[in-house]
Amino acid sequence: MEHSKDREGRGRDRDRDGAEKEFIEKLVKLNRTAKVVKGGRRFSFSALTVIGDRKGNVGFGFGKANDVSEAIRKSVEKAKRHMVALPVKNGTIPHEIIGIFKASRVLLKPACSGTGIIAGGAVRAIMEAGGVTDVLSKSIGASSQYNVVKATFNCISRMMDAKTVAKNRGKSLNEMWG
Repeated sequence: MEHSKDREGRGRDRDRDGAEKEFIEKLVKLNRTAKVVKGGRRFSFSALTVIGDRKGNVGFGFGKANDVSEAIRKSVEKAKRHMVALPVKNGTIPHEIIGIFKASRVLLKPACSGTGIIAGGAVRAIMEAGGVTDVLSKSIGASSQYNVVKATFNCISRMMDAKTVAKNRGKSLNEMWG
């Protein structure tokens, strides 16, 4: 059944390259803009994607082109160039943090195992791509997906890993995580 094969690959978070499965790619937002010219409307597309390896590395990229697939390809390339480390311990983040970008605020809280990812679209895509399985989040303020992604990456860039937190508190890693 070729029809069932075609339907398997459709979805927002499908893997774009069959050969290169090291990164999980998630399309967060695809936008179409129109420029009115003498002959009619000329359409342009912009894509916001998040990629990750489910081992604590995530990145996001924004690409524009006259074709959808080209815009997605550009955004994925930019995301691969701008990867950051997301500290993950026992499937969650090490501590609570608030990230701010313009009018968007994102609150990330660690959660016990079994909670799952309690997050909206853009934050959920980042956490899934980074390998986080349990986290609580709240998006506060402006809901522009680009700004929410930037605010979430602001959280990630300021987040300390478990060793740093334990060292700052003057405790050993075993005392912190039990």
